[in-house]
Amino acid sequence: MSGDQIDGNYFVRVSVTSGGCSGLSYQLDFDNESQPNDQVFEDNGIKVVTDLKSFLYLCNTTLEFSGGLNGKGFYFNNPNASRTCGCGESFAV
Repeated sequence: MSGDQIDGNYFVRVSVTSGGCSGLSYQLDFDNESQPNDQVFEDNGIKVVTDLKSFLYLCNTTLEFSGGLNGKGFYFNNPNASRTCGCGESFAV
């Protein structure tokens, strides 16, 4: 890896961790090490990976981006969430 570029071996890892206002939080990271139970998806040439436990919470979730003056960046649209916090970074099922 050099400068601000990430080589082709990296992917986006999406996971769900305990914490946040509502009990569970989303986490996005760059990673280059696969795990045995990883679930792998690809969209628009971007590889997205999640562990099996997180996948159970994320099934049918979409990661969206809102730009512009009132945009808030990336956000999760999770149909499995029974409630979310005001900041949209944590949820409960």
